[in-house]
Amino acid sequence: MKFGIIVFPGSNCDRDVAYVTRDLLQQPTRMIWHEDSDLSDVDVVIVPGGFSYGDYLRCGAIARFSPAMRSVVDHANQGKFVLGICNGFQVLTEAKLLPGALVRNRDLHFICDRVPLRVERTDLPWTSHYQPSEVITLPIAHGEGSYYADADTLKSLTENQQILFRYCSADGITDAANNPNGSVQNIAGICNLQGNVLGMMPHPERAADPVLGSTDGIQLFQGLLAALDADIPAIRMG
Repeated sequence: MKFGIIVFPGSNCDRDVAYVTRDLLQQPTRMIWHEDSDLSDVDVVIVPGGFSYGDYLRCGAIARFSPAMRSVVDHANQGKFVLGICNGFQVLTEAKLLPGALVRNRDLHFICDRVPLRVERTDLPWTSHYQPSEVITLPIAHGEGSYYADADTLKSLTENQQILFRYCSADGITDAANNPNGSVQNIAGICNLQGNVLGMMPHPERAADPVLGSTDGIQLFQGLLAALDADIPAIRMG
């Protein structure tokens, strides 16, 4: 199993993700510069968080035109796995690999926090290591992380079970009081119709090392690897 992590000018979470895939999970990992279009040796592509191209115009708007992202679209269309985290989620919506858009947070403030999420679906590789309706805690750090989609898109996302994560309370309640950024329907992460492309604003890679006090995030990567029959080491707390 080989991971490829796209690196744009302004990426700042690429090394965090590489630490998880290469060091914690001991999987081959290649850093892919934004001008590189050859993804032929990669099984899973990760578009990391940060500020691609300085977030000029709007988040992810320039990154979608990079040679690497054109190849990511082809990679996804072949049914291969793609994960976009934070800015990476924004890039995936700009590239039309996922529906909807990420807009300014409800209170127009940058948010850096740890928040509870409810796992909405567990029959996909991404979430197969979680329990149905399990509440996990992951960090968020964004200024434009409020998910928006029109009524028809939301209806389609709901009917096709494409919503994988929702912001919630510690006991799983999804309401306005437990919505940190104003995302419609408390949406924190969605997948495409086929389930091979996932975009999420929270950072699973920042809750993957026991040293950080939480491994809620590494289960996302472990579920994917298990589904693809990769040999992965155990990550234990304590």
